Amino acid sequence: MTDVCINTNFSPPPAPAPPRSPSYTPERVAMASVRFTVTPTKAEDLPDASPDLSARSAGHVRFGSRESVSRSEPISDCSGGPASGNLPGAGGGETPDSSTADQGDGNSKMSSVYINNSHAVDDDDFYDRNLALFEEEMDTRPKVSSLLNRLANYTNLTQGAKEHEEAESNGEKRKASKAPQMGTFMGVYLPCLQNIFGVILFLRLTWVVGAGGVLQALCIVLVCCCCTMLTAISMSAIATNGVVPAGGSYFMISRSLGPEFGGAVGLCFYLGTTFAGAMYILGAIEILLMYIAPQAAIFIASAAEGEGAALLNNMRVYGSICLLLMSLLVFVGVKYVNKLASVFLACVIVSILSIYIGALVSAFIPPDFSVCMLGNRTVNGHALSDNQCAKTVLGQSTEAMDQGDGNLTFMAENSTAIPPSATSLTPSAVTTAIWKHFCDSSELNATCDDFFTHSKFTTIQGIPGLASGIITENLWSTYLTRGDVLEKPSLPSTHVSAPATNQRPYVFADITTSFTLLVGIFFPSVTGIMAGSNRSGDLKDAQRSIPIGTILAILTTSLVYLSSVVLFGCCIDGVLLRDKFGDSVKGILVVGTLAWPSSWVIVIGSFLSTFGAGLQSLTGAPRLLQAIAKDNIIPFLRVFGHGKANGEPTWALLLTACIAELGILIASLDLVAPILSMFFLMCYLFVNLACALQTLLRTPNWRPRFSYYHWSLSFLGMTICLALMFISSWYYAIVAMVIAGMIYKYIEYHGAEKEWGDGIRGLSLSAARYALLRLEEGPPHTKNWRPQLLVLLKLDEDAHVKSPGLLTFASQLKAGKGLTIVGTVLSGNFLHSYGEALAAEQTLKHLMDKERVKGFCQCIVAHKPRDGISHMIQSSGLGGMNPNTVVMGWPQAWRQSEDPQSWKTFINTVRITTAAHLALLVPKNISLFPCNSEPCSEGYIDVWWIVHDGGMLMLLPFLLRQHKVWRKCGMRIFTVAQMEDNSIQMKKDLATFLYHLRIEAEVEVVEMHDSDISAYTYERTLMMEQRSQMLRQMRLSKSDREREAQAVKDRTSMLRLTSIGSDDEDDTDGAGERGERGGERERPPSSGGGGAAAGGGGGGAGNAGSSENHRRVQMTWTKERSLQYRASHSGCSTPEGFRDMLSIRPDHSNVRRMHTAVKLNEVIVNKSHDARLVLLNMPGPPRNPQGDENYMEFLEVLTEGLERVLLVRGGGSEVITIYS
Repeated sequence: MTDVCINTNFSPPPAPAPPRSPSYTPERVAMASVRFTVTPTKAEDLPDASPDLSARSAGHVRFGSRESVSRSEPISDCSGGPASGNLPGAGGGETPDSSTADQGDGNSKMSSVYINNSHAVDDDDFYDRNLALFEEEMDTRPKVSSLLNRLANYTNLTQGAKEHEEAESNGEKRKASKAPQMGTFMGVYLPCLQNIFGVILFLRLTWVVGAGGVLQALCIVLVCCCCTMLTAISMSAIATNGVVPAGGSYFMISRSLGPEFGGAVGLCFYLGTTFAGAMYILGAIEILLMYIAPQAAIFIASAAEGEGAALLNNMRVYGSICLLLMSLLVFVGVKYVNKLASVFLACVIVSILSIYIGALVSAFIPPDFSVCMLGNRTVNGHALSDNQCAKTVLGQSTEAMDQGDGNLTFMAENSTAIPPSATSLTPSAVTTAIWKHFCDSSELNATCDDFFTHSKFTTIQGIPGLASGIITENLWSTYLTRGDVLEKPSLPSTHVSAPATNQRPYVFADITTSFTLLVGIFFPSVTGIMAGSNRSGDLKDAQRSIPIGTILAILTTSLVYLSSVVLFGCCIDGVLLRDKFGDSVKGILVVGTLAWPSSWVIVIGSFLSTFGAGLQSLTGAPRLLQAIAKDNIIPFLRVFGHGKANGEPTWALLLTACIAELGILIASLDLVAPILSMFFLMCYLFVNLACALQTLLRTPNWRPRFSYYHWSLSFLGMTICLALMFISSWYYAIVAMVIAGMIYKYIEYHGAEKEWGDGIRGLSLSAARYALLRLEEGPPHTKNWRPQLLVLLKLDEDAHVKSPGLLTFASQLKAGKGLTIVGTVLSGNFLHSYGEALAAEQTLKHLMDKERVKGFCQCIVAHKPRDGISHMIQSSGLGGMNPNTVVMGWPQAWRQSEDPQSWKTFINTVRITTAAHLALLVPKNISLFPCNSEPCSEGYIDVWWIVHDGGMLMLLPFLLRQHKVWRKCGMRIFTVAQMEDNSIQMKKDLATFLYHLRIEAEVEVVEMHDSDISAYTYERTLMMEQRSQMLRQMRLSKSDREREAQAVKDRTSMLRLTSIGSDDEDDTDGAGERGERGGERERPPSSGGGGAAAGGGGGGAGNAGSSENHRRVQMTWTKERSLQYRASHSGCSTPEGFRDMLSIRPDHSNVRRMHTAVKLNEVIVNKSHDARLVLLNMPGPPRNPQGDENYMEFLEVLTEGLERVLLVRGGGSEVITIYS
């Protein structure tokens, strides 16, 4: 155990050591020269004066410092006392405190490193004193030393057990784990070999060569290996782009393509791994029942037709038992499975070596595996119970035949057309065991099959040898249909076309073969390239080991596959190659016939390796599912994230076993292989897509250490994967894509939101940027115009939306199309209200999700709401994606409201939208509008087209009727005709216009006759103006009362006179009033301009303390002037003021406007009182702000008596056209 001692020597100019004082600080020491020496010391060598240091564990750091007198003075030893004795102000044996680093989760702050200071607890950190400018931000922006300490303590975590980003930042303490020590060979290369080499190599590769020929088999192997090689290159780039925690392929795909693609492809990869386990189990059972213990079959067929069904049933029974035992083994002890992995890999390597040795030996001593042929047809070796490939034998007794004497005489050499008779044979001729399979009896005069009669038996060597030249016959493909007999084209055959039936002992093709089928069956033999990346958490240097180990493993396996194809074509006869189960050689494994020294080497080795591969699949698949479940991107999979106390995925293992059982019930290796091929190919496709996207988008974080990649290689690999999917099985490919698509959409709508910085998000940003730049080229055409909404909502004191129906109406109008921005304005200072703004945004987002409105939310903090609304209207959107329509609510109860800001802000917003050339929609009585769950069963949407404003009134009902709420409503269009208009012609023209617009609606022209202004109109106008005057005077009186109360509190101050007669601080009166009163009100009292501020007490009243302030304010108001102003502006406070108000005569323009509003309202209520919705042109606000209250009254009168009204104001541009 050793400590590290660091002596720090400061070398200022020679000076005596200053005495220690409370004001002494280390900053006074010159920083011209700092030298560090690190010397290991034993704990017992430390000074006795610091017993706490000697008790420390190894790895801590002790700092010592002294002030040197001379620059050339040698550095003292750590163990000596002078170093500490010469410290300035250090007394006795005092030693400086040492700092320790908290080795917790990496977030805890390191202890202070105090130099030349014994009061470490009271003073700041020496390091922090150099960073005093940043000390207030240390909580959010840690020091570099803290960051590096966190990186040094980084631990690879099991993916799914805890999200690695969250685990890095949370405060949980982790136990120190052993550093991974696995290298490239043991950690990546050998696991990849074990997962790539599998059941297909031993059970199906010879059959693939026999059916497809050497050339096509080489093509299949080459394409599949190129696919995995290109995928490995892409995977290497992703794996070396930063630290990849344990989790491997799923982690890479999900973090590169996002949670939607990650979850979909992750589940496909899980299903592929699960079906791979089922395939390995089926392969192991096939080896057991076909080659090791055929007598163990439970179901035995009574006829030849039932042999296939019996075999499948046996596979199902034994496969289910094997799956149960293997699942129990995985559940009980995963560690034993990992320990046996090396044994299974050794079996694979020994088996492959035996094949190569056997091929070389066959060049000199070919093994004796004879195949019996009848004509050119292959005879089933199981039918040769007497080992005689002949019709009859001469001079042999039954016992001699059983001894295998080879003196055979073929009875069909002359190809006689009739069965041989007894007179043509010697008395000693005896029929063989094969005779009874072709004839109706064992007698020589029996009736036999025509092909049997006219053909003769021959024997060929199943393994001619490496030097035989048999490859010339095996170069080309020989595809068969199910039920065809295996034939050797080079042998002579009779012209008798006797069809082969299952009653005869031939070797038949059990499945229809084609190039696409062979691709689907062979591809699982090249999967398993992710084994290295799955072990990334155990690798010493994952960024170096994964690319090298994976690519070397693929090169090795590709070389083995390619050479095996050539060796099989050179050494084995084509008939035996096409014999899938080795029936022609009495049930010996075909590849085993080539093995040296015995076929049992291959049989036992392949059985153990296949069994081990199945265990590995049942071990890896549940962990993959657990990782997906713990990422919480698929809600219904959360239960599978739980397991035993040690983290073993119990529930995931149960689901995996159930899914694998489905593959076992299929019971055919040839049918299960294409299924898992689809899932693996889809996984590899998205790995290539992830690499290509990251490369093309040039994401700043995309900096792989593996530099031998290119986007074109990734696209080539993606293309090959997609082609192989449809080549091997187009219907399986479609099913796999549909499953992945359903999972993608489920995660998109119901999954948890994750932000992983994925490539799809980068692609979306690039696509959005490109689209925005295209939109910026010019304004949208009228045909492309659609409402891009800016919905203005108001929040109450509890941050709840006052009118959520506006969002419901927006969703009905948009139907999920176009841009929607939901905005609100908070009053206050942004520096102080940032948290409230975030809370308001969350409230808006929650409401948008509830109403299913797709869009964006925006919250602006401003001192005045009208300024915030103005800023929002000006700044909302980006580029060509700007809102062109503003939706805002009607100020309810504006007449009774004491606060005039609601309706003044409303009118100000109308003016702003008009100035910005934006359309405006104002739903009135929004609480009565139907919600999305209450569709209108009948009724009409009435449009009152009074003035033309671009066609908004025509387009909006059409858009509303696209939604289910308004779909069953009819449409009626009313227009107003004056006396000089031809109403009949107007109706015809309007109907023609609607016909060209392709809008179905009823048309009606309403005639409005000239009439005198009624007394009701005159009275209504008079009441409006009197009310406005009264409210104005009441507001003035209210402010006067407030000022009187202030005057009572402080009679010495006359500053109150500066605001006499002014409105509230947030009053939104016109510019004229602001010029008269607002400028005087808003100037500070301390300014010295004449007339700008008023203050001071009258007659020098007040104490001496206030007289100083009074001198700073220039008196511009006198008491008489203030009384005169109050009398002239407070008419309602005197009887004369009321009499003046009663003598008001209505303004003529107001009377005319009121007349229009009353007449239109009468007509509209008469025609549309039963309408579901009334759309109406919204008149513009008056140019003179003095008439704002009258404007609100006009709108109120215009819409009086209508239940649901939508006031529409166009933006000044055409939004609908009759042209295509």
